[in-house]
Amino acid sequence: EDVKPFCPEKAKEIVMSLQQPAVFYNMVGDWPALCWNVKYLSEVLDGKTIQFRLGLKTVDLVPQFETRCSYVEATLEEFLAWSCGQPSCLSGPFSCYDYSKYWAYADYKYIARIFEDKPEIFQDIRWSDFGFSGRSGKESTLWIGSEGANTPCHLDSYGCNLVLQVEGRKRWHLFPPGDTSFLYPTRIPYEESSIFSKVNIANPDLKCFPKFRNSTAHVITLSPGQVLLVPRHWWHYVESIDPITVSINSWIELDADHEARVEEAITRMLVCAIKSAENPSDGDLWLNPTEVEATSHEINLQYLNKAVSAYFKCQKTSVSEQAHSSSPIAEPSTGASCKRKKREAGCEPQGCRLPTQEFDFSTSKAEGLQKIPFGPHLMQVLPQSQKTGSESAVAVRSDGRNLLQENEGEHIGKLHHRREQLLMSNDCEMPAHQMDPDSSPHTSQNALSTNDLLDCLVNPRVINLVAQLLLERTGV
Repeated sequence: EDVKPFCPEKAKEIVMSLQQPAVFYNMVGDWPALCWNVKYLSEVLDGKTIQFRLGLKTVDLVPQFETRCSYVEATLEEFLAWSCGQPSCLSGPFSCYDYSKYWAYADYKYIARIFEDKPEIFQDIRWSDFGFSGRSGKESTLWIGSEGANTPCHLDSYGCNLVLQVEGRKRWHLFPPGDTSFLYPTRIPYEESSIFSKVNIANPDLKCFPKFRNSTAHVITLSPGQVLLVPRHWWHYVESIDPITVSINSWIELDADHEARVEEAITRMLVCAIKSAENPSDGDLWLNPTEVEATSHEINLQYLNKAVSAYFKCQKTSVSEQAHSSSPIAEPSTGASCKRKKREAGCEPQGCRLPTQEFDFSTSKAEGLQKIPFGPHLMQVLPQSQKTGSESAVAVRSDGRNLLQENEGEHIGKLHHRREQLLMSNDCEMPAHQMDPDSSPHTSQNALSTNDLLDCLVNPRVINLVAQLLLERTGV
């Protein structure tokens, strides 16, 4: 019974080759991290405060980006008291936020940082069981939320993602890379390696975003002990559906990320250059709170040159290794392993293998899936059945609000650290960072704003073309 259904080598082969989401079962039963519920973590942290993002439970047509949320510093004991409605929370950091109206999310919490004084706890997480030797909690991120806590729909520019559910359940709505144009991608608010969707998946505005009807949602409710694989460039909207949820994830870096880093460097340079030309007193919250800061043009140029250099270094290594290796499975880079790539010079990958190729659904899907050992221990996350686009994902509650349909079919962290202090709010019952109504994408405007121009310039399709032209120029 202690034997896992997949050996580390086979599990790694699945992770590195499967290009659609799937759930692993019975792979982590002996992980001590399965005991990481909020009560246990509160004892381990022993009064240490962490930052929570608070958002409204009401469902709007506009995605509730992190720039529109409030932030508080609190202990896990205070979070538990608030989520349970205990009287002690009336005077604590959550006292301004009615639990019936707000959700709280401690997301992007780097385990290496919050448990830096207890490094032995890193070994509670054993990604080596999935074939990634030496990867533990030190290369992982912790997510703690209350019911309704959610991550806006986005895709990660880098890597693939392994997510362990520890406490409570989360519902994932995933969309394939081919649906990108249906999801109206945007880089505002800007965050390195996160491309957001303008569509609020929980309540889509089909008048403004009619192509969303053509999208195909793959929905899964992830329960404790299960591990979800989110392949490269799959869009995902994630929501906590139980009173308290705890998840642990690790982003697996891929050699295919080298070109993505060039695109991210171009995007950062354009965003910072154009936004720095605006009057900073305009109050336009274009920088996501998870971003460290708007960096200078000089630093951004260095970042771009390092990304281009790493790309060609990997290409050169790949050509050399192709002559000596016939392995069909791409190895992850041995550099830093989280979602976003550090921009410091010392963070370039130490070794590159064969680049991961984009999956051709039109010719290779059936052939590739035949090689994957699906069964009771590995389940595909299938598209929603009997639907006409993603409209079937929307249901109407008795109170008239549109919410996601519950389909019981059964989101890296940054490599650079968060800034120590994020924007805080002293206001009660109001999100800390309400967007200027004039900047709403749904507001009719006679004159184009800087955001309108920037949104077009850093559209992923445009950036991809610029990156290709730049790499051609550099490679001559």
